[in-house]
Amino acid sequence: MGRQDSIDLLSCHLIYFFIRLLLSWGGDVVSPHTMRGNRTMANKKPSGYVIYDGPSLIDGKPIVVIATIKSGNSKTGNMIQTYILCRDIDPRLASKTGADYTICGKCKHRGIAIPDDLIKKIAKKRTCYVNLGQGVLIVWNAFQRGIYPTITGHDAIAAIGDGRVVRLGTYGDPACVPSYIWDSLLSESNSWTGYSHQSGLSGVDYRPDLTMRSADTLDEAKQAWQNGERTFRVVSNVKDILRDYETLCPASEEAGRRTTCAKCKLCKGNTIAAKSIAIPVHGAGKTHFAA
Repeated sequence: MGRQDSIDLLSCHLIYFFIRLLLSWGGDVVSPHTMRGNRTMANKKPSGYVIYDGPSLIDGKPIVVIATIKSGNSKTGNMIQTYILCRDIDPRLASKTGADYTICGKCKHRGIAIPDDLIKKIAKKRTCYVNLGQGVLIVWNAFQRGIYPTITGHDAIAAIGDGRVVRLGTYGDPACVPSYIWDSLLSESNSWTGYSHQSGLSGVDYRPDLTMRSADTLDEAKQAWQNGERTFRVVSNVKDILRDYETLCPASEEAGRRTTCAKCKLCKGNTIAAKSIAIPVHGAGKTHFAA
């Protein structure tokens, strides 16, 4: 055995000893992937936190919820944004293959899955206003790099929302997450907004006190109103709004963007007594919309 071989063997023994020592102390063996993220977090305050890492209540597959601290979204204003993501699948691929059912459930705006299409990156005829190639992808990639620390427990999660306005489900449906996570996040918050398509779906944590019911038709909206729920409805045109029961979103382009979601605070479910909200279809997928 040469001198270099002896050095390599000694190095292997030292690494093995170090790992066993960590395990004997009850510590975790941290991968270089995670260590890179930890070094980044040590140098500056995190831009977001993982507040849930577990199964989706829709189908049991792994998801994460990431709460980001600052937002430059001109419509919503500077809210705490919460991204509900498939844990191990690029959000564009999840859309394309239909795996986004895990986080979006029965929302019709998901579009039609095209897993065998070699050209398109997302589902076809997708009418969701969320652009998967922008903020959602940035957050998912940052999570994969280990940028966001995980926090657990009521007090730690509550501290994120303390004094802020929170957006439940910047992407993804809040009902696929155990609602105790939202209860903690909102417990010290100033207010929140939230929307859900999962009314009537078995196993989810649908909370009309926290979220507006997303209604895809006027008939769905009327049914929700009879049940005492407030709705958020996407319409083809402003003239389609039923003014006795609905009001135009004041942060919309059609309303002159006279406020932001952070200031308006009307989309917080049954917590307040107010008309339901409607908004004309918007976003990159609006050409595929059919009321």
